[in-house]
Amino acid sequence: MEIGFSTLNNLHLMRPDDLARAAEERGLESLWIGEHAHLPAGDRVPYRMNNGKIPEAYRCMADLFVSLTYAASATTRLKLGTGVALPLERDVFNMAKAVASLDQLSGGRVMIGVGTGWNFVEFENVAPMPWKKRYSGLKECVAALRTLWRDDVASFSGEWYSFDRVFSYPKPFQEPLPPVYVGVVGDVGTPHAADWGDGWMPIDIGDGKLGEKIIEFRKMLVERGKDPKSFPVSVVAFGPPTLDRLRAYQDMDVTRVLVNEPGESTEAVERLLDKTGDLIVKLG
Repeated sequence: MEIGFSTLNNLHLMRPDDLARAAEERGLESLWIGEHAHLPAGDRVPYRMNNGKIPEAYRCMADLFVSLTYAASATTRLKLGTGVALPLERDVFNMAKAVASLDQLSGGRVMIGVGTGWNFVEFENVAPMPWKKRYSGLKECVAALRTLWRDDVASFSGEWYSFDRVFSYPKPFQEPLPPVYVGVVGDVGTPHAADWGDGWMPIDIGDGKLGEKIIEFRKMLVERGKDPKSFPVSVVAFGPPTLDRLRAYQDMDVTRVLVNEPGESTEAVERLLDKTGDLIVKLG
């Protein structure tokens, strides 16, 4: 089982190159950066944790691709994840080029976590489809991205994305393509991860239900003729990491655990990195 680090990417706390270097030095496998290009003001969409209040750190997130490029330049082995990117809020051509460029510059270290987000007002400000179509829209968007990464002359025809015979270069360094981890949950979203994802990226909020969710997800894979043992599951773990908790994830055959940085202070980030490094050693 690998251990990664998920950050809210607040530049006033720790620069991404410094964070990536520190993570690699402590034996972490990967650094994952999420995104919010903007957050609507007001309280129309309560946050599902933190007593419904959106944490201040979510308002201060820097651009994930600029930050991951800095992280790549400061490291040699650390894998680089978008955790998660919101491609429905991005131009599909710019997204394809950003991923491919980062993968080339990093020597093939990119993993692509994608999701729909949870703030429907943010979504509706920019996405090309209505909120109720977000999961099928994400499926189509990723299909369009894969076409742009794969084909020398790419074309695509869908409900929301259509283009005819375009060049999109560079292509990713990785072959066949960088893996796409689908960061969606729930009765509607989770089957999408089993249908067209290269991996699943659930969140563990500490309610004790993750094990059951993973069992159900692996049943979905079997029903689709896929081998659960070869389908990676990367868990975003909210709350402080402990040795017992990490061993419990091992018992679930989780591929990767992402220790989640809450964006409190520079000192808190450094302490969490140190603690995670110590746990990696103890975990063996």
